[in-house]
Amino acid sequence: DGDLKFSLESVKKLKELMDENRHINPRMVVSAVNYSPCDEKDLPEEFQSVCKREDAPMIFDRLSLAVREPDLCEICVNAACAGCL
Repeated sequence: DGDLKFSLESVKKLKELMDENRHINPRMVVSAVNYSPCDEKDLPEEFQSVCKREDAPMIFDRLSLAVREPDLCEICVNAACAGCL
């Protein structure tokens, strides 16, 4: 994402954490607007620096979208699957 680089496995874990939050009963969860992967204890260490940034939600959303089609990323095997399509 821009000048930031992350391992494919970490981005997959990020997507998994974000997807889990979306599938929980909405009455039991804080609004998605207030959700941040930074609150997750299982967030990969390499994302801790992103959590300190103001644009963290946008970065996490873009990374999650990048691995929406995991087959493409497995073929490309580069951060955020840039240039795959």
